Amino acid sequence: LKANAPAVRGYNVVKGFLNLEIADAEWLKLFDELLASPAGTPVPTGGPQRVVVEYSSPNTNKPLHLGHLRNNFLGYSVAEILKATGATVTKANLVNDRGIHICKSMIAYQRFGEGATPESAGLKGDHLAGKYYVLFEKHYREEIKQLEAEGVTNEVAKKQAPLMLEAQEMLQKWEAGDEEVMALWHRMNGWVYDGFNATYENIGVDFDKFYYESGTYLLGKERVEEGLQKGVFFKKENGSVWVDLQAEGLDEKLLLRADGTSVYITQDLGTAELKYQDFGYDSSIYVIADEQNYHMQVLQATLKKLGKPYADAIHHLSYGMVDLPSGKMKSREGTVVDADELVKEVEDAAKEATLAKGKTEGLSDEELEQLYHTLGLGALKYYLLKVDPKKRMLFNPEESVRLEGDTGPFIQYSYARISSIRRKAVAQGVVETTDFGALTNLQATEGELIQQLAGYAGVVAEAARTLSPAVVAQYAYDVAKSYNRFYTEVPIFAETDPLKKAFRVALSAKTAETIKTTLGLLGIEVPERM
Repeated sequence: LKANAPAVRGYNVVKGFLNLEIADAEWLKLFDELLASPAGTPVPTGGPQRVVVEYSSPNTNKPLHLGHLRNNFLGYSVAEILKATGATVTKANLVNDRGIHICKSMIAYQRFGEGATPESAGLKGDHLAGKYYVLFEKHYREEIKQLEAEGVTNEVAKKQAPLMLEAQEMLQKWEAGDEEVMALWHRMNGWVYDGFNATYENIGVDFDKFYYESGTYLLGKERVEEGLQKGVFFKKENGSVWVDLQAEGLDEKLLLRADGTSVYITQDLGTAELKYQDFGYDSSIYVIADEQNYHMQVLQATLKKLGKPYADAIHHLSYGMVDLPSGKMKSREGTVVDADELVKEVEDAAKEATLAKGKTEGLSDEELEQLYHTLGLGALKYYLLKVDPKKRMLFNPEESVRLEGDTGPFIQYSYARISSIRRKAVAQGVVETTDFGALTNLQATEGELIQQLAGYAGVVAEAARTLSPAVVAQYAYDVAKSYNRFYTEVPIFAETDPLKKAFRVALSAKTAETIKTTLGLLGIEVPERM
């Protein structure tokens, strides 16, 4: 075997398994190739080249919550992974800025707001709007109870409660362009956008294109009209418009209410068309919770009925709910797990964990605050992204910030450790070279680490194929683990052979570059010092 395969240095057989020992020259050749290929070199996969990834898609009646965080981090990460394959990717955000739920916040503000503003209330704009949405639901439930006490059935009470009737009337006025309603709508939505933008900036996600439901629903109505003319949609006696998808294994689906106002899918038909006009995508990915699986099937089937060329390009990246130890989130009752509060909580937990480990020497107060933010966000993003998107998950803030185990901060700490080694190497004048051909007797952990680093391209390709950042997260953890084994077992600065020392510093530097690039695909930053 050794005579015919120069790449093999030795072998043994253990319990029927043949274990091969790779020759040093092969590892060094592979390391040369890694050094010649800088981080971020595109990894072509033959996948779609023009991709739109739609994520976040908040409602303008409440702040972002924990579920939105999983959505934002997934969308951002999938977009970055696809970019790493060389695809042209557009990050899109469809803001649900109109509809009955928005009118609920507006009605409650009219009733109970007393002219409050974010400044006067001391609240972010999205939190102020959310406060009135919760108030609406509270008073609406009271009205339903009152009607039921008067002998009205629950179903009828829900429809006849005065607040609900007011909200429906406001929606009709909005669609008719009523001046007073539009003025309030612009004002409250403006507050909410300021709040959203502050959150987006804080959590490090961005968008190339914003769409607004208010700007797409009319195009959706045109598609409904087109479907009627083509005979693929039908009207019921009350004037509402439907599509029959029973042959597709789905149901009849309402596309336009009897009073002419649009429903959720109306604007989805418009947005799909608008995105295609804007970007001519060959893949349009929707990052939407698995509660909407049926809705997305209906959207695709309806577009196929209309004969749209982009219907088959639609892909639903479905993800599971996120629970906290305290149970499921609900915004109507005001017990939602607020995104801003959660980020702050995780930053505080990161601060506590870091101080407990004594990892803060020589940093200014400003640098420490930045470190806690970087670690806290890294913990949160990694924890939410390391789980297969399709799985429902439990988020544990304390567990997420640990500096050991399968966590973001463990990988970030590994990077910071290497940064420290590189600084020390410069200070000691360790020779910088890429010519390691004369090296012999590589340690097993050195070969293992080179092998790990060489796996980057395959990981990006797999993550792009499956649209799963979890694949990237696992790889980042594996690289950090391999490096820590290498660091524990192999001396760097105690090594007397200058070529070996230079090689180990270069291997460390390549590892740091790979960790930084890989975590970057997850939207996670790395600290230079810890």
